[in-house]
Amino acid sequence: MRSVINDISPGRLHAIELCLAERDSLRRYVKSLVGWDAFAVEDVVQETLLRAWQQAETLDWESRPIRMWLFRVARNLVVDQHRRAQRTVPSGLSQADFETTISAPDPADEITDRRVLVDALRRLSPAHREVVIRVHLCGQPGEDVAMALDVPIGTVKSRTHTAVRALRADLLRRGWGEAAA
Repeated sequence: MRSVINDISPGRLHAIELCLAERDSLRRYVKSLVGWDAFAVEDVVQETLLRAWQQAETLDWESRPIRMWLFRVARNLVVDQHRRAQRTVPSGLSQADFETTISAPDPADEITDRRVLVDALRRLSPAHREVVIRVHLCGQPGEDVAMALDVPIGTVKSRTHTAVRALRADLLRRGWGEAAA
């Protein structure tokens, strides 16, 4: 071990001392960039210190603070890793596999649609509203609705037809043409 240290030039030995003094602050800085992944942090720190070791003869260690150089190299390494991760495509998949993916509807749109529908239903008469809710929202057959409300099946059909037309007209008036059609 002593012979290895004796073979190191005084410039490189001074560089090692300066880098080791900055190692903890460099590790904290890299952790702030990549998060709590200890392996990723160590990889970046080690690669940064290796590059400092490789550039030891060409860097100006006296007139410039080395910390800024180390932080810049570490930041560039993190950016490079991030770019590489963004470019990778899992094996066995192609671009066409991603194009056919069906996206889920936005929950905010569903809430807005539901709110508009509830407001439109409130503007119907109670008899029409009950028939539409039972037939279209609950999926009950017309005959069952007629028996539950104690009205003829023709009345259920008429109320359903009238209520759907009124809902459609109300939604069109409010600018919800696609939803009403």
